[in-house]
Amino acid sequence: MPSTTAITVSQLSRLIGLPGAPAIIDIRIEEDYSADPRLLPASNRRDFKTVSTWASEFAGSRVTVVCQKGQKLSQGVAAWLRHEGIAAESLESGFEAWRDAKGPLIDAGKIPTRDERGRTVWVTRSRPKVDRIACPWLIRRFIDSGAVFLFVEAAEVSAVADRFQAVPFDIDNVFWTHRDERCTFDTMIEEFGLESEALDRLAMIVRAADTARLDLVPQAAGFLAASLGLSRMFRDDLEQLEAGMLLYDAFFRWCRDATEETHNWPSASKPS
Repeated sequence: MPSTTAITVSQLSRLIGLPGAPAIIDIRIEEDYSADPRLLPASNRRDFKTVSTWASEFAGSRVTVVCQKGQKLSQGVAAWLRHEGIAAESLESGFEAWRDAKGPLIDAGKIPTRDERGRTVWVTRSRPKVDRIACPWLIRRFIDSGAVFLFVEAAEVSAVADRFQAVPFDIDNVFWTHRDERCTFDTMIEEFGLESEALDRLAMIVRAADTARLDLVPQAAGFLAASLGLSRMFRDDLEQLEAGMLLYDAFFRWCRDATEETHNWPSASKPS
């Protein structure tokens, strides 16, 4: 009989990258984590022994708890969270099953240092159009759902990064930026090890729109038009980002699930 308190690898894999994906809590013991310091996308590392102190952080969230094998630790923490009124499941067979199924895993060493509230902090130029919306979308959906984004004048990005311990992106002479003909979105997918058919297809659209090569894919022109329209609709960059998240969610779902689907409105057959 299927468990009502566990989620399978295949079920979770269909939720990764979607706006309704569960918060993932990695509670592997240090020995197991040190042996393979990779994380499921958008994971939060927590100590199972102190669940009573951090459980409230996930109030109102749907949660998936991951330990090494999906046994006592994840099931115990998930049960504790449910006691606190949180919708929590354990990952069936744990990290090992996800790894063996070749699910996406993020090298924890590539994730920037988090602030005192557990968030990564990023900074880039104000008035985003394409890449500077694409990258925050990728980060929030696959790296850190609570990531902070600071949009400032181009001349101040480096100084703000230094003073506020933020990671600069999509400017010249930093790690997270364009490389040759590839844009910053490409760089993040590659460095975080997120290559997949869906994200690679989305990256092609983003690259084409961001680098004025609309001939690369048919979707690029419409994507650029929508992106530029959003930039004209909002004076506030963070409001634009929130609206842009929906645009990228929609294109990601198309890239993953709907590329073969067509739409038409055939005229009704004339009576004979």
